[in-house]
Amino acid sequence: MADLRKLFEDLGYGDVRTLLNSGNVVFTVVRKSAGDEGARIEKAIADRLGVTTRVTVLLRKEVAAAVREYPLGAIADNPSRLLLMALQDSKAVAQLKPLLKERWTPEALALGKRVAYLWCANGIIDSRLWAAANRVVGDAGTARNLATMTKLLALVEDP
Repeated sequence: MADLRKLFEDLGYGDVRTLLNSGNVVFTVVRKSAGDEGARIEKAIADRLGVTTRVTVLLRKEVAAAVREYPLGAIADNPSRLLLMALQDSKAVAQLKPLLKERWTPEALALGKRVAYLWCANGIIDSRLWAAANRVVGDAGTARNLATMTKLLALVEDP
């Protein structure tokens, strides 16, 4: 994680912090780059660390909205089993819409503007919903459970 923090600092980002060994990085954009921040970071990770990965960048307000406005609170009683899938764009959200028509009980799916909420009642490993959503979205999204997203929210709110 120290290498990842250094990479972000070298790219000119400020207030760089990581969450445990999760690959999640919180940072401040000191000056806007000409292109897409996610693509810029992906390239730097590949070039400097030799790791090919998709990067999903969420603004502070998007993290806050995702955590505070999740629509499955009435049934999602375990934050480690509620996944918040951050999606690259509205196209990825649209790809998930057909899954809303399927029956997932005891699991549940809800869609936000740029986040899909997946309630994996019996755990993530055995979740049919997680498998289906991951298959549909592929690398156009990344998921973290509510517990992790809440920790990330605390980091972005406490610079």
